[in-house]
Amino acid sequence: MDRTPGSAKTVPITPEVYAYLLAQTEPPTPVQQSLTARTRELGDIAVMQVPHEQARFLTLITRITGARRVVEVGTFTGYSTLALAEGLSPGGRVVTCDISEEWTAIAREAWQAAGVTDRIDLRLGPAADTLAALPYEAEIDLAFLDADKGGYRAYWDELVPRMRPGGLLLADNVLYGGDAARPDATGNALAIREFNAHVRADTRVESVLLTIADGLTLARKR
Repeated sequence: MDRTPGSAKTVPITPEVYAYLLAQTEPPTPVQQSLTARTRELGDIAVMQVPHEQARFLTLITRITGARRVVEVGTFTGYSTLALAEGLSPGGRVVTCDISEEWTAIAREAWQAAGVTDRIDLRLGPAADTLAALPYEAEIDLAFLDADKGGYRAYWDELVPRMRPGGLLLADNVLYGGDAARPDATGNALAIREFNAHVRADTRVESVLLTIADGLTLARKR
């Protein structure tokens, strides 16, 4: 690695480095292991599950901020929801949005096994409608966005006015395998590139794009 002043310090994530990274992370619980195995049975779509190190980050940042009011857009099989629920302050609740009965049925089983069902409010239906129905005085402490990429900007603009000052917004897949950095990006990569530009220009927040997993934006409501 080039360590001259001003050089990039990003470490390439080889299999060996990734194994080391995971070894420095609290290991998955039996419930998390079971949920990962069950999700893998779905086939290629299982790639939508957040990796374990990212789930641990979600738990820690929820716990560090003392979040009680959390909103998640994109439940899938509930790994990230479980991580958020485990980090909640006493009396806290996660409102999580999805459209799939099949995927969220798997999630419900995991939440029950982990004993966090009472902390989770699953709302099935278009996320834009669910978010629009939230009161503006919701004073959300933390929001996590991990759903259809074309909808990110609309979800963001519904969430930001409902965040408390100092509240955190996180958006996943903001590198989109690196394709979001391409000026000729198309499809989902283009949607993410345009979303990233929107966030960067949004004076309502201060933000940073982190190289966690497939890229994670962390923004703070001013």
